[in-house]
Amino acid sequence: MNTQTQLAERNAGTVTRSGDTQAQKGPAIVPAVDIYEDVHGITLWADLPGVSRDRLNVHVQDGNLFIEGEASIDTAEGLRLHHAEIREPRYARAFSLSADFDISKIDANLSDGVLKLSIPRREEARPRRIEVSVG
Repeated sequence: MNTQTQLAERNAGTVTRSGDTQAQKGPAIVPAVDIYEDVHGITLWADLPGVSRDRLNVHVQDGNLFIEGEASIDTAEGLRLHHAEIREPRYARAFSLSADFDISKIDANLSDGVLKLSIPRREEARPRRIEVSVG
């Protein structure tokens, strides 16, 4: 990414929204992400194993992108849990979005525990070739 269209991570360990009156419940796992940029925008891939669509919250507020989700790990029938390091993990990550991106056209898709966000660049922020005339 270049410095003009920066997607910067913000407060990786703690995610709070303005207007929240309650503290987030428990610690959160920071999900691994891959971010790719091209002339059309950014594609962000976030690993959220065990998170279903109904337990996922992706939103933009005040120029910040928030990804929050809770995983549900079911125990197979007939088995009894003896030890669990993390029983129901909570994922949280926040990014600051540049004004160059069109937040009204963000596309989100969750498949097999991987969230894909496509964040297009605003048309006027896309690079364009300027024709130069001679004479």
